[in-house]
Amino acid sequence: MWLSSPRNPPSNKTCPSNNMKTFTHLVRILSNSTKTNEKLDALRRYFATADDRDKPWVLALFSGRRPKRTVNSTQLKNWCIQAASLPEWLFEECYHSVGDLAETIALLLPETDQRLSTHPLHYWLEQLIAIEKAPEPQKQQFILQAWQELDTNERFVFNKLITGGFRIGVSQQMMVNALAQTYDIPPATLSHMISGNWDPRQTSLDALLHENHSAADASKPYPFYLAYALEGTPDTLGAPEEWIAEWKWDGIRGQLIKRNDQLFVWSRGEELITEKFPEYAPLLNILPEGTVIDGEILTYSNNFPLPFQFLQTRIGRKNVTRKQLQEAPVVFLSYDLLEWEGKDIRDTPLQERRQLLEQLVEQVNHPALRLSPVITFHHWERLTELRQQARDQGSEGLMLKRSNSSYQVGRKRGDWWKWKIDPFTIDAVMIYAQKGHGRRADLYTDYTFAVKDGDQLVPFTKAYSGLTDKEIGEVDYWVKRNSLEKFGPVRTVKPELVFEIAFEGIAASKRHKSGVALRFPRIHRWRKDKSPAEINTLEDLQQLLKEYKG
Repeated sequence: MWLSSPRNPPSNKTCPSNNMKTFTHLVRILSNSTKTNEKLDALRRYFATADDRDKPWVLALFSGRRPKRTVNSTQLKNWCIQAASLPEWLFEECYHSVGDLAETIALLLPETDQRLSTHPLHYWLEQLIAIEKAPEPQKQQFILQAWQELDTNERFVFNKLITGGFRIGVSQQMMVNALAQTYDIPPATLSHMISGNWDPRQTSLDALLHENHSAADASKPYPFYLAYALEGTPDTLGAPEEWIAEWKWDGIRGQLIKRNDQLFVWSRGEELITEKFPEYAPLLNILPEGTVIDGEILTYSNNFPLPFQFLQTRIGRKNVTRKQLQEAPVVFLSYDLLEWEGKDIRDTPLQERRQLLEQLVEQVNHPALRLSPVITFHHWERLTELRQQARDQGSEGLMLKRSNSSYQVGRKRGDWWKWKIDPFTIDAVMIYAQKGHGRRADLYTDYTFAVKDGDQLVPFTKAYSGLTDKEIGEVDYWVKRNSLEKFGPVRTVKPELVFEIAFEGIAASKRHKSGVALRFPRIHRWRKDKSPAEINTLEDLQQLLKEYKG
């Protein structure tokens, strides 16, 4: 039994009472702080003192398990306009100025003269779930009553629970570390405990952090081991014979699990996606009991991986059509074995796990389960040459894994590295800007870029990452003084600022005016040395598309 009492819980005298204020207080600290230790301390204090039924909800909210949205943005806007007796144009002006719907509504609603609510966080979340299929008047009544009972700060957080988007710099690893400190459980053990298919409405944190609960969930995946990007060249890693090299595939990282005569497929984002990939169903009757495989979900045709855009046609769909199964067939490209015959073998050296995996794939002998090949090399120079062939293999680079490494938890340095090929780059001009969210709600941080097509500028991508805080401040200052028009929260700006845009892949797209869609676009650098006349053209993008497909 791993669960122990929280260590050194702070006095309740220094904490808000256990109602919505407790969670609101936590969110304010996490949103305003830039210090990891300060955030960890706030999370530790929260889990040591909060309402027991609120704790699993906070864990769920900050680890990607936010409940399904039950009220849309238009409804919230209209109800706020009625409650605040505002003309619609004034609401829109305020929204454009603030840049965040949840915050705009919280600021516009009149102060309440009712006794403030004593309801805890779990009450509000469970009520939101309960009204999912309720008629609109009933939803409106609940939302208006909530706004009446909550103060301005609580309203903002409540609205965020509806609209989503808690961008407050809390990773799942930070949550794990805070809980590990609070309950004195090793982080690797705790990561496994909180993974899997659990419902915060039906599971307490105490139960979740109990070894019997972990054992009872046959679907529970292992926490994924993530690699750091290799900086520099691999000759700094030591002797080549100590390493295993594989292609780095561009699909969905997943785990394939067979336990209790059931088959489960999990994504790295801890989403149970078994039903989305019926190609794996036959493996239920072939895989040995007590098997967990780590690998990549890929669309595959003629023994070759298809671009990620084919996989995108199947993501997010409740039902997969026969046409999609034919046009985007899926395989599970395996590269590690985590559980064998019901035993956790993550501490077994990689080379031994690999041997077992090779035997397993050969034994299963089914086209839905394939083996990610090992790349043979004897010198780092040879591997460097092979890396240049990555795109020809349908991959985005190499994975380097120490042959005697264990399978660890989270992102660790030392034993696993990803060595991606250089991205594509295009010089483009910024034509639109929009304010960000959270701490960046007052700054223009989301940008749209265009390339030339004759005398016209054609938008082809958006990007919001890659600039330093100083550069963001400079761009924001420039946008506010060079806006031409506004369309809702978007500002059209003078096409004068040139940026180099980096991206991993390019695909044809009928949804975009440019005819292309980029994979992982981001700002590589601000090209202050270039003028708008020197940016790339739409023809350049189309040529890249031909080369990439070829």
